[in-house]
Amino acid sequence: MGDLSGRSIPTAGTGVRLTGWRLRALPVWLVPSALTMIVTLVGLDAAQPWRDELATWSAATRGVAGLLRLAGTIDAATGPYYLFMHYWLLVAGDTVAALRLPSALAMTAAAGLTAVLGKRLWNTRVGILSGLLFAVLPATARYGQEARPYALASALAVLSTLLLVDALRRPGRGRWVAYAVATAALGLTHLIALTLVVAHAVVVFTHRPESRRSGQGLVGRLGPLGPFLLALVPTAVLVTPLALRAREQRERQLDWVDTARLGDLAALPGGLAQTAAVGGLLVALAVLGAGRLGRRASLPVACLLLPVLLLFAAGLVVPLWVPRYLIFVVPFGCLLAGAALASARLRVALVVVSLAGLLGLPDHVALRRTHEWPRTATVDYHGAAQIIAAGQRAGDAVVYHPRDSWLFLDLGVRYHLHEQTPRDALLAEGQQHRGDLWAAECDRPADCLADVRRVWLVVAGRGDGPLDTVPGAKGDALRAAYSVERIWPRPGLTVALLTR
Repeated sequence: MGDLSGRSIPTAGTGVRLTGWRLRALPVWLVPSALTMIVTLVGLDAAQPWRDELATWSAATRGVAGLLRLAGTIDAATGPYYLFMHYWLLVAGDTVAALRLPSALAMTAAAGLTAVLGKRLWNTRVGILSGLLFAVLPATARYGQEARPYALASALAVLSTLLLVDALRRPGRGRWVAYAVATAALGLTHLIALTLVVAHAVVVFTHRPESRRSGQGLVGRLGPLGPFLLALVPTAVLVTPLALRAREQRERQLDWVDTARLGDLAALPGGLAQTAAVGGLLVALAVLGAGRLGRRASLPVACLLLPVLLLFAAGLVVPLWVPRYLIFVVPFGCLLAGAALASARLRVALVVVSLAGLLGLPDHVALRRTHEWPRTATVDYHGAAQIIAAGQRAGDAVVYHPRDSWLFLDLGVRYHLHEQTPRDALLAEGQQHRGDLWAAECDRPADCLADVRRVWLVVAGRGDGPLDTVPGAKGDALRAAYSVERIWPRPGLTVALLTR
């Protein structure tokens, strides 16, 4: 299965030219990386941070001790990424662009690495076309403009695979060490991405080197399998405690996820590409590429299919199936699609790449409006914050409902207002002190509101009676002491000004 001989595949035409320049005269990564950087940087801060990014901001703005408490309660799997973002924000600040810039750079690297891997496996044309196709996907912009670990995992997945190919072709301690470092980083960034190691193991097990040294002890007799297993030791040591802790937190962390169904596999291409049309085109090209390559497609096919099948099989038993968790397999689909395009003339291939970009254009525009899904489900934290900022007076307070949901209404308002956020009247214990993503409220709301004359009430959803939607003692205290002076409906939430 593991044919990594590096033999080229035939391509159409006698030359490889693009606007008069021979592609071989440029580094194979340059054009895909440049295009991806443009795609990810254009409108980088256009969409306001959504709930998952607000969780990143909340975590990354805590100290190291606070991050350790958070990892112990709710989000161990993302802890290393939060730690990286903590130090990044100390340098870059916490603007929307600063939050997302690491992801944009990671997707840029992923495109370039995809091109390099395509060249390493086959030839320059395949590499460039694969990288260009990856660059125009709506998913590349979507996760390249999100302060979450998926873009970094995509880059590390391709880097780890590229280093494995180099280590198998030219075995050496330094190459296996590099592979070990990249794979450990991949596991720390995204636990689900470690399913890629199973594909790597299959490739290593079936790899047939042209020559095999003997008489070097057990590792030498095992061929590449011995160094491969040794290279995974750091990953096992670093990731196992994290995985065990994350397993304990799964029910709380993924309580919104259902078990997988067969139909989820059919919907996966559209979910990964962020549009069904482009996802279908990518799958069709990947199938053509795999058929054309035959045995030489073994590595990208394994890296594409095995993580999907493993996560799906696990998702049938426990709720784990979330399509975006598999974004790291997309570059390998692009490699197969690039191999299919390489059999056509360059102009035809570039037309197909452009067609993929055009088919995804509506989604490129939409994702720069909101990162919520569906796109119509915007939660306008920024709009709510602007309303409060424009009408706020000294002594005002703010109350949120619901307080324990994944909407993170309090984080959303606080992110946009920072120090100008009104006093949280019902706050009893903040997120940082709890080591959590949610705050605790006081047990006796009426007493906590006793000295407050005006309250800004922020509730989820839109309606004419936001005060009536607040249940329990909190709602009773608000209705008994306040009347609604004005209501501002915003997408996904409602702001009301209450006066005593």
